[in-house]
Amino acid sequence: MHLPKRFSDQELEQIVEEATIYMCACPGQVAVQLRALRELHRYQGNCEIEPSNDIEVHRTIAEAAVRAHALMEDCMERVLAIEGWDRSTLKMPEGLRRKRNEMIERDVY
Repeated sequence: MHLPKRFSDQELEQIVEEATIYMCACPGQVAVQLRALRELHRYQGNCEIEPSNDIEVHRTIAEAAVRAHALMEDCMERVLAIEGWDRSTLKMPEGLRRKRNEMIERDVY
């Protein structure tokens, strides 16, 4: 079963990096979960081809991973839109960057 992707692995990595740099963990957490679902789907695909494995078990898990992945990609699209991320560069909006920097400066001083 094919796993459609609206975000490339590189794009997910960019989101995680931006979220880490600017201490905005929520979009990064969604990206991490998307990567985990992709790994789960790949793993199940490998299990399906093993002749001694029950194909129905692994197909069931893979199908659930596809549905969960689509749901989390929808979530990612909405979160990025709500926060105003640049969808083409996946850069956090300047306003959120300033907000994070101000919080850091306030805690340091």
